Amino acid sequence: MNTYRHAATGRLYIAYLEWNPQGARTAVLLHGWPDSPQCWKSVARILADSGYRVLAPALRGFAPTRFLVASTPRSGQLSALGRDLLDFIDVLEVERPILVGHDWGARAVANACGLRDGVASHLVMLSVGYGTNAPDQILTLQQVRNYWYHWFMATPRGARVVRDDREAFARQMWDSWAPAGWYAPADFDEAAQAFAGDDWAEIVLHSYRHRWGFVDGDPAYADDEARLNPAPALSVATLVLHGGADTCNHPDSSSGRESYFLGRYQRKVLDGVGHFPQREAPQEVADSILQFCR
Repeated sequence: MNTYRHAATGRLYIAYLEWNPQGARTAVLLHGWPDSPQCWKSVARILADSGYRVLAPALRGFAPTRFLVASTPRSGQLSALGRDLLDFIDVLEVERPILVGHDWGARAVANACGLRDGVASHLVMLSVGYGTNAPDQILTLQQVRNYWYHWFMATPRGARVVRDDREAFARQMWDSWAPAGWYAPADFDEAAQAFAGDDWAEIVLHSYRHRWGFVDGDPAYADDEARLNPAPALSVATLVLHGGADTCNHPDSSSGRESYFLGRYQRKVLDGVGHFPQREAPQEVADSILQFCR
């Protein structure tokens, strides 16, 4: 069984999984919400067998990653996730990795590229459309319905559920965001270990509330926020993979984004796949990454 390693940045003690440490090229894989680095196991093994060193860190708030200082604001704002990734890359001295992200992780890898041009050789986003972080974005009524949990978490009742019944709340997402029967109970139980962190609930609540302008961000990220809003055009070669049966982010939410990308750009819809392509169709996801980055 793969065990966590740790890297200390200025703010975090970041836990990460690693495959094939001697690989000639590096791929950094970021999980989403509600999930953990374990979501990448199958994809990571395929990439490692193809010669990649693979790193999969746990995002802030997700165990076993932890804050170094108790007084650091528990911000889940998306700019902070991008900055955390840059700090992780710097500490490990990784040169121009492939950055792959799902859900929150997709927003983080894209934001890292927006904050530092040239940081990655390739960008791969799963289940998220670029340029969909702004609180004033236009949403279809279908997408508003899909985002019920965003609005629920903005209420006191939603906050209590996130704090006191987090596993049941997360399982509701797994049960409703992809075709029925797509996961084994043991896979959810493994992922849920990441939700046990002391800061998980506060990071989750702040992230969704900040995304829609309900709360302020950490002033430490004010400059990063200014650089990322509105979303900047990216020069990195980018691949978007989106499940055709995704009932969290409708696949249409990632279409028509070509103008944001100045370099090579490709988007692929995976038929019959829901919100978790790296878990539901790991071979297809890995093959798509390898082909695009070859």
